[in-house]
Formats: sequence, structure tokens, C-alpha cells
Amino acid sequence: MDISLGQIAGLIAALAFLALVIALIRPIGKLSKVLDRLAATVEELTQHTLPAIDEAAKTVRDVNGQVERLDSITSAAARTTEDISAMTTLVTSTVSAPFLAVRRGAEKVKSSFSRQSPEAESDAASSACD
Repeated sequence: MDISLGQIAGLIAALAFLALVIALIRPIGKLSKVLDRLAATVEELTQHTLPAIDEAAKTVRDVNGQVERLDSITSAAARTTEDISAMTTLVTSTVSAPFLAVRRGAEKVKSSFSRQSPEAESDAASSACD
């Protein structure tokens, strides 16, 4: 049995491949463990995340309900403010109208007396000169 140079090269290549496989078994095993841990972590994260998402959705629904209630309260407050403003205007005009009428009358009386005063003074001065 003669071994040729090609057979020796093939045997060396096979041994090199075997050495490579043996050298890679340990890192591939560690990588497998890391991937298993990663899968477990993702599963645990999913288990904790889904309830949190459900709780967040419930909170958003509750907040929407509170916003609707707040909207109705704000609308009622706006109507109340308008009513108070109208009532204030009505009371102001009702109460101030008589005072304004009295003031106008007093001004007319005052202006009529002030118009008569200079004439009365000139009449008195002319009668004193005679």
C-alpha cells in the first residue's frame, strides 16, 4: 500500500478540520447557553410587560373618562359664568338707573341755578345803581 502525497494532504486536512471542530465545541456550547438565557429573559420580560401594557391601557381608559367628566364640569362652569355676568349686568343697570336719573336731575337743577345766578347778580347790580 503506497500512500500518495494527495492522501497525506487529505489526512492532514481531515485532522485540521477535526481539530477545528473540537476547538469550536466549547464556544458553541457557551453560545448555546447564552441563547437559552436570552430566550428565558425575553420570555420573562414578555410576562412582565404584557400586564403593564394592559394596566396602561386601563389607565388611559380611566383618564379618558375623567377628561369627559372634566369637560362637562368646564361647560357647566362656563354657563354659570355667563349667567353671573348677565345677572351682574342686570343688577347694575337696575340699581344704577335711579342714581343716574337723580344725578342728571341734580345737574339740571344746578345748571339752572348757575344760569340764574349771573343774571340775578347783574339785576341786583343794576337796581342798586338806580
